[in-house]
Amino acid sequence: MAVAIDPRWAWEPFKPSDKNPWNLQKVGHVYRRAAFGANWNELQTGLELGPDKLIDKMLVGGSGLADFEKETLRWGESIRKVNNAVQAPEWWLYRMLYTPHPLKEKLTLFWHNHFATSNAKVLNVGHMMSQYELMYRHAQGKFSDLLQDMSKDPAMMVWLDTVQSKKGMPNENYARELMELFSLGIGNYTEQDIREAARAFTGWEIKDGKFFNNTAQFDGTEKTFLGKAGKWKGEDIVRLCLEQKACPRFITRKLFRYLISETLDATDNLIDPLAEQFGRGYDFGKLVETMLRSNLFFSEHAYRARIKGPVDFVLGIVHALEARIGVTNLARSLETLGQNVFNPPSVKGWDGGQTWLNGQTLLTRQNLALTLCETRKKEKELDRDSAPLPVLVANRQGKSRDEDLVDFFLNLYLQGDVAAETRKKLVDYSKQAKTQAYPAYWSDQRKAEHRVTSVCHLVLTLPEFQLD
Repeated sequence: MAVAIDPRWAWEPFKPSDKNPWNLQKVGHVYRRAAFGANWNELQTGLELGPDKLIDKMLVGGSGLADFEKETLRWGESIRKVNNAVQAPEWWLYRMLYTPHPLKEKLTLFWHNHFATSNAKVLNVGHMMSQYELMYRHAQGKFSDLLQDMSKDPAMMVWLDTVQSKKGMPNENYARELMELFSLGIGNYTEQDIREAARAFTGWEIKDGKFFNNTAQFDGTEKTFLGKAGKWKGEDIVRLCLEQKACPRFITRKLFRYLISETLDATDNLIDPLAEQFGRGYDFGKLVETMLRSNLFFSEHAYRARIKGPVDFVLGIVHALEARIGVTNLARSLETLGQNVFNPPSVKGWDGGQTWLNGQTLLTRQNLALTLCETRKKEKELDRDSAPLPVLVANRQGKSRDEDLVDFFLNLYLQGDVAAETRKKLVDYSKQAKTQAYPAYWSDQRKAEHRVTSVCHLVLTLPEFQLD
């Protein structure tokens, strides 16, 4: 989208005003982009905190992170031991769903799509989970450190065949993707650069599950790479990529698409102020913070300007319903929707955007939303009867009248930002549902529950809910 935006205004911190107030829509926007959705209490707390304190909270995470890490570490170790490729995505989904630090998980997912590596080829869950830990560790750290460490990551070395690269027989796969997909982008290197760089990665192997530099298989002759000559090693190639002006611009533009907009034209004029700052130290956490606090992030140009990926769609529903549910079926659903973590489709990762939506995936999304709405839980352990999740969450807020019920779910999932006609149709449905014909064997309680779950489900099928 060709829109003229003043870069100075774009990256200045957002300050609420009478004309552009802090409201529930902006709180929801923060939680969609910097987390995996919000529940009712989080939305209300965010409204009270204001933009600065809410972003502060997102950047550092909540309490209990150390205990959560220990809990999931134990489960993760058992998955590694038996090389359980089925449970590994479930493990990460659990972490994304229940972590006290959702922004860190969300950025780890960003890096997973950037350094897209699939266990379909690696065939080693331990390597894949170690790569996850590498991305998680650097999620808000220095991109320069991440890129160097990723080059020596065992899963990556198998995925892009670095382990096959020997003196006299260099494999070009990692050298090519290092420049094309991981640091510079097409047009900022030559085929000769790829050939020269490949020789620098010779001798890199895996020994006892870790990176090993076999100097006997290293090509130590002079190489000319990106216009500079030297007896370059693999680490030098990575460093030289980081020194190119194209590198910080490439990463900044990719994060722009992830946090700001998939449709807004990220011109050099708009991107360069951030890219120049980023390139001075490659502080990715600072780059993320600048975007999240910016005028542009809170503007109409960014609001609902991305299509939700399957992970965001699913976790956003579950998180708002405030229930701890198993992740096995959720992981299978994500696979059906096209986003099976630890198994991206190619080295380019998931294309995202409009590729997430077609006739089949929309139907699957609607069916999954219905299944989640009909999931039953007890309010307390001692309760004899269970109820559907939307009923429980609505009851906690005392919402039962037609208008109140509709407004509650619209505010919970869309922060009330829908057309008046849409709201009216939902209210009309809620009223009509009280008198419609039900099977004779349905109890009054089941009829009442059906009305609530149906209203919630209808909200989740609105086009607006597909947007992030």
